[in-house]
Amino acid sequence: MAMTTHVDIVSAEEEIFSGTAEMVYAPAEMGEVGIAPRHTQMITRLKAGEVRLQTGDEEKTFFVSGGILEVQPHVVTVLADTAVRAHDLDEAQALKAKEKAEQALKDKTSDIEYAKAQADLAEAAAQLRTIQKLRKAAK
Repeated sequence: MAMTTHVDIVSAEEEIFSGTAEMVYAPAEMGEVGIAPRHTQMITRLKAGEVRLQTGDEEKTFFVSGGILEVQPHVVTVLADTAVRAHDLDEAQALKAKEKAEQALKDKTSDIEYAKAQADLAEAAAQLRTIQKLRKAAK
């Protein structure tokens, strides 16, 4: 039996996942990180993207819009701004959000609106990448 670590993925609204995994992959701000059981302790900020869990022969995928990753020797916690099971993502909604953010970038009236539009665009693009990866994996 392979070594595992306990993983909790929570958002402001609800707990999305609580269980064990052999490996955790997350989109840290400086690049993707891989967390194995007994990984050294760390805390890092997350950017929008997919969190993948290797659980035996299965890989579970979740989308997070950002947040914090906390790693303890036997527990990994993802505190996400928003978190969704990847198969629950809506491609039409993500495309609409991307178009809206692109339009907001063109129509910017202040630096704050521009920064928000950039963040919205990055999140929508990350959702679309996650959807595309799931499609390729299903083939």
